[in-house]
Amino acid sequence: MKINQFLDATYLKTATQADIPEEENQQKVVDLINEAILYNYKLVMIRAKYISLAKKELSKSNSEVLIGTVIDFPEGDSSIKNKLLEAKKAITLRVDELDFVINYKAFKEGKIDLIKQEVLEGTKLCLENNKVVKWIIEVAALTSEEIIVISQLIKEVVLKNFDKKEIKNVFVKSSTGFFKTINNKANGATFETIKLISENAKPLQIKAAGGVRDYETALK
Repeated sequence: MKINQFLDATYLKTATQADIPEEENQQKVVDLINEAILYNYKLVMIRAKYISLAKKELSKSNSEVLIGTVIDFPEGDSSIKNKLLEAKKAITLRVDELDFVINYKAFKEGKIDLIKQEVLEGTKLCLENNKVVKWIIEVAALTSEEIIVISQLIKEVVLKNFDKKEIKNVFVKSSTGFFKTINNKANGATFETIKLISENAKPLQIKAAGGVRDYETALK
């Protein structure tokens, strides 16, 4: 099975996080873009500051590789207002897909109305601008029951407020890959967590992110 078009080439570290000069970090982004072009991946997932650079690099090759970026990454605990401002800037830069880190800390505190409003407003902004929107729920921070509830919550908000043609562009995504776990616990997608999301978020689409390292795992 050819899985190229199911894959994103991802590099989300800042120069500070990578502990390298900005010029070197930017080169990592360029290398990532060239890899995505070479292997015909669906998308490059990068920080918003590199969107314009990616546009130029992809244009040189007349590539159809898409560009995605992350919003409120990796913590997800900014205000809805700040998340929307960050998303609007990315949309202005002509990004194709926006992956919001949901405020999973607020969710764990029981602030369900805040989560509903966040999902509603972020999804509305993206769909009105013909963008794909993904909600990163950070499975490693949640219990199985919490994964079930938050997946259902996102689904209910989307199904209630958007039509069938639009919901094909809304995803529930597993992880940032940046969450710090203890005892070497997986911080990304696992078969168990993706199964829970799948059972409770459909008909929304699902993005398995973090920890998928080989063809067999990706295929499964």
